[in-house]
Order: sequence, then structure tokens, then C-alpha cells
Amino acid sequence: MRSVQIIAHTKLRISDCGLWIEGRRRTNKSVIRNPKSEIRKGAAAVEFAVVAPVLVAIMMGLIQSGRGYEAKNLLAGAAREGARYAAMDRSKMASSGQTTNQKLINDVKNFLSTDGIPKQDITVTVKDANVPTKDFNLDDPNNNLKLFAVNVSVKYSDVSFTTVSASNDYTLNASIVFRNGQATISN
Repeated sequence: MRSVQIIAHTKLRISDCGLWIEGRRRTNKSVIRNPKSEIRKGAAAVEFAVVAPVLVAIMMGLIQSGRGYEAKNLLAGAAREGARYAAMDRSKMASSGQTTNQKLINDVKNFLSTDGIPKQDITVTVKDANVPTKDFNLDDPNNNLKLFAVNVSVKYSDVSFTTVSASNDYTLNASIVFRNGQATISN
């Protein structure tokens, strides 16, 4: 930086740093200021007021879409766990008087309710994989080694953090196909 001597009652501009120097002779009362800063007073607050709502909207959108992906992943995991239960040796696993289909549906709903999805809002069906409109009875010996599909669905409004209007609501679905084979462990 160049050195500049301050002469009484003069203003000098140092071109290297763009600052104005005012003062009288060489005293400690010299003032260094930037005239551009006086023009921009409050500019940061105005810029923040313009940008903040946009950033908050983007952040809320990311949180909502993340919740949708999380719910979809939970549905897929619940369907997989229910189908896995049906594909293994399930004798003595169901309560007395409870069918395998009822146990599967109850387990899937319990799995999802632990993540905050209300049981009454969850729809679980067990269908024939080859005829999707036909119900599949897992306990029927004629259905052994046949393919079945576990379908799990819930409305997006039931898993969303915010309210969703009926016109914007849709259903989240997950489905998985397994073989109805009771794997047993033999000695």
C-alpha cells in the first residue's frame, strides 16, 4: 500500500484500496470510511426478506418429498416381511383360530404402525400372482408352491406431515410376489 501524507483540510483518494481518507495533518483522529457503504445500508435485510421464503418453500418441499419416499420404502419393506413370513414354516406361529392370511395382514399393519402410519388407514391384500383379482388363501394345500402377491397401500394424506387436499391426494402402493412354499428344516 502506498503511504500518503495527509495535509490539513484535504481529502485524498488512495486508488489501490478505494478508500477515502479525511483528516487534519497526522493525527490519530483520522477517519477511514467507504462512501458506498452508506448507499447499501439495509440491503442485506431486504435481500434476506426476498430469498428466505423461497428457501423455506424449497426446504419444506424436500421434507415432504422425503417423507413420501420414506413411506413408499416402508410399504415395500412391510410387504416383503409379510411375504417372507408366508414363505417359511409358519406352523405354530399364528394364534389359535387365526389364519395365515390374517396373521400376515396383522403383521404388516403392526410393522407400519411402528413408524406412525395408523393401522386403520393401511390396506393389505393377498392375491394370486397370476390372477390379480383373485384372493389367495395361504392355508389352502392346493396353493402350495404357487405364486402370490402381497399388496400394501395407504393414502398419501395419511403419511404426509401437512394436510393434503382431496384433489391432490393419491395412493402409495407396494407389492411383492413370493412363492407359497413352506420351507421346513429337517434333521
